[in-house]
Amino acid sequence: MKQCIACGMPMKSPEDFAIGDSEKEYCIYCCRPDGTMQSYDEKLNSLTNFIVKTQGLDTKAANSAAKSMMAKLPAWQTESTIL
Repeated sequence: MKQCIACGMPMKSPEDFAIGDSEKEYCIYCCRPDGTMQSYDEKLNSLTNFIVKTQGLDTKAANSAAKSMMAKLPAWQTESTIL
């Protein structure tokens, strides 16, 4: 089982992968409609909104939590070090 390099989601079936391509290293939630991976800022915004919605944190706290989570993921190692 692969894990998304951008959000950490387990990818078990083809539907979990970007555009259904099990060769991709990122999931359906981390890709743009054309199948390319979202940028750091796009993913940070998306994850921040997800945390606000699911955990009830305010935007500032959710953004901080999202940055912390993303810093541990392979796709964002370079971006996280400059923030």
